Amino acid sequence: MTSSATLDKHVLRELMAVVGRDYVLHEPTDLMVFEYDATIGRSMPQVVVLPETAEQVSAVVKLAHRYGLPVTPRGAGTGLSGGAIPEMGGVLLALTRMKRILEVDHQEGLALVEPGVVNLDLSRAVKPYGLYFAPDPASQRACTVGGNVAENAGGPHCLAYGVTTNHVLGLELVLADGEIVWVGGRTRDLPGYDLTGAVIGSEGTLAIVTKILVRLLRLPEAVRTLLAVFDEMDQASNAVSAIIGQGFVPAALEMMDREVIQAVEPVLHVGYPMDADAVLLIEVEGVREAVAEEGEAVEKICRAEGARDVRVAEEGPERDRLWAGRKGAIGALGQLMPNYYVLDGTVPRTRLPEVLRRVEEVGQKHGFRIANVFHAGDGNLHPNILFDARQPGETERALEAGSEIMRICVDAGGTITGEHGIGAEKRKFMHWVFSDDDLEVMSRLKAVFGAGELFNPGKMFPTDKESGEVGQAQIMRSTGPDANV
Repeated sequence: MTSSATLDKHVLRELMAVVGRDYVLHEPTDLMVFEYDATIGRSMPQVVVLPETAEQVSAVVKLAHRYGLPVTPRGAGTGLSGGAIPEMGGVLLALTRMKRILEVDHQEGLALVEPGVVNLDLSRAVKPYGLYFAPDPASQRACTVGGNVAENAGGPHCLAYGVTTNHVLGLELVLADGEIVWVGGRTRDLPGYDLTGAVIGSEGTLAIVTKILVRLLRLPEAVRTLLAVFDEMDQASNAVSAIIGQGFVPAALEMMDREVIQAVEPVLHVGYPMDADAVLLIEVEGVREAVAEEGEAVEKICRAEGARDVRVAEEGPERDRLWAGRKGAIGALGQLMPNYYVLDGTVPRTRLPEVLRRVEEVGQKHGFRIANVFHAGDGNLHPNILFDARQPGETERALEAGSEIMRICVDAGGTITGEHGIGAEKRKFMHWVFSDDDLEVMSRLKAVFGAGELFNPGKMFPTDKESGEVGQAQIMRSTGPDANV
């Protein structure tokens, strides 16, 4: 493997011959833009290549294989687990030029897209047909469908509709030897192994995705959004369990705590009450009569669980205003502190009150404010540890606090990620939820695809020597004391 910080000129010339001189970046000032994603970690690639076609991706992969260079695929860089950080240097393959919507079959409810298509742009493009793409990460205005596939991304509305894997039918892939293949197809129940499902969520370690066949859903006839206001977090948590327990599965069921409310409202002015301890943002949709009935039932449950107020919005602009606070919550946290470390543990819904109290205790122990904004309906927590990386030792303490919170989630019967992926950030936690035998069997899949360590090395699986403490140190070496996201 080439280990020098810069590539030989003849390698750069060969890459330029494939994609063009303007689309091979190798100057340090250009590479800095690609050394991080939305996590804390950082690591510099040796070269960034921006292909435009699957054939160019194939040629770049063949070159990388020949010169022993690892390849890290990247979309918009909005990932939250370090999945797009080129830990081993090498070639960073930025797929943002591959942004065409190649086909829309509105009768079948399908679309064929390239990996660089922005999530929300796809839904906007098919809206005239009365369709939309259901997975809706909070970063959907920027994140790409290819990145959604890599991380098996979720979003607020995945409570009812499922995550990315439930909406992808087929994939065009470039394998480690440069071969271009197709897995899956236009129907949902193909015989044989589910290779499409194996690739979704594999975080770029098995193959490079160059086309994605997605299924689209019909826009609902009616939508009702409710904002339930609570004076105590436990009341809001209990309302979540009560709603699901009584047989209702809203399209979305989100929670924001006091810290988030106090960050969002002064900036976005969406109408969240500043004195509330928590709010639930609940959305029901479907046939008009059913939406009215379910909306009224959910409102009654919230009031029975202690909601002091429930606001109802049915018109688009009013609903958009309420959702703007949720979608903009992470960005608004910058009003409170310069840095945040967002976690992604998932716990049983009935354990929410207990786990949230323990998360608060971790914050108090380490001297951090922790802001919670999360998918309450499926117990997918997003505690945001607020800190200032300019202060000596704060990044290390934030990571330590994060590890403790992840352990709390696992001990509560949960797991280490609900939608953000493992990446580099959580690989050291994999031993908490999988045995060595489990991990060894999973790692064999890389051999089946022929990927070895060519594609996105250092992700998902702990190293042979990696314990929690060693993994923490490795993250810190790539993070540095001045990291800022």
